[in-house]
Amino acid sequence: MSITYKTHRICFKLLLALLAVFSISSCSTDPVIVKNQNIGAALGTSYSLIYLSNKELDYQKEIDSVFTAVNKSLSTYIPDSDISRINMGDTTVVVDAMFKEVFKLSKNIAQKTNGYFDPTVGTLVNAWGFGPGKQIEMDSVKVDSLMQYVGLDKVGIDQSDRIVKKNPNIYFDFNAIAKGYAIDRLGTMFDKKGIEDYLLEVGGEIVAKGKNKLKAKPWLVAIDDPQMQSERKAKKRIYITDRALASSGNYRHFRVDSITGKKHVHTVNPKTGFTKNSNVLGVTILADNCAVADGYATAFMAMDLDESIQILLNQKAVDAYIIYLDQNGETKEFMTNGFETLVVSE
Repeated sequence: MSITYKTHRICFKLLLALLAVFSISSCSTDPVIVKNQNIGAALGTSYSLIYLSNKELDYQKEIDSVFTAVNKSLSTYIPDSDISRINMGDTTVVVDAMFKEVFKLSKNIAQKTNGYFDPTVGTLVNAWGFGPGKQIEMDSVKVDSLMQYVGLDKVGIDQSDRIVKKNPNIYFDFNAIAKGYAIDRLGTMFDKKGIEDYLLEVGGEIVAKGKNKLKAKPWLVAIDDPQMQSERKAKKRIYITDRALASSGNYRHFRVDSITGKKHVHTVNPKTGFTKNSNVLGVTILADNCAVADGYATAFMAMDLDESIQILLNQKAVDAYIIYLDQNGETKEFMTNGFETLVVSE
């Protein structure tokens, strides 16, 4: 009888010891969260890439490779890029998968925005002084003559992956979507590395995945006030996860004619060929990927406010926040329901 009791007592003590070891072991294996960040310049702007992991990482080489590949395919500011060679009339260029994907995305966004997104507007962007090409003095006659080079229906990709143009002077300009596309490519790179939580920002465009586990919250991002030109101030703050954000506005990118004093904004209306001065001050778009968000933001800056709102109300693919001036010159806001639910109350 005493042997059985002692045996049970020893087993009980052993069980307590094992539980203590397990408890200590559990506490010591709590996941360590490391904030990794790469900061630099690319695509004519700055970038800040934050990604969380359980150890220190540095993917600078891979990041540089993504930017290099995007530039080689889509940058109009690099003379020997594929798009620059195509724009200069080189018909031997075989476009890569990136070019084809951006071209297809552009066609899709153009169709859904009634043609207000059009990368063939590049000739006019240059002429108005907002691209790498030569700026010229513009009037209605010159605008009309350049409009013959605008239209996605005038270009295509043949079976050998070469660009076909109805007019050799058609000039591609994917700058309104390339930055967003580059961030999407960075996101894909981090996904392949097994990174589950990141916030990628390039020139104000953002892709967010997972959450900020250091704060146990979704990623918090700020949207600039378009009426603060000399300094940056947040107009709204929102929580986002597994979505992309892009903004467009005419509050920083414009040119003032030295002779006439007239202000020309960087948004060119592909329907008229003229720069678009409107009551819309800024547009922020949320979408599943940043290229789409980038394209819609550009299109809505070229459209009248009522047209943009109508498109937004008839689809669920994107959410938007639009800042505009009413007939009395007072600042007003429009938000889709999906966007409004993400706004952080002050």
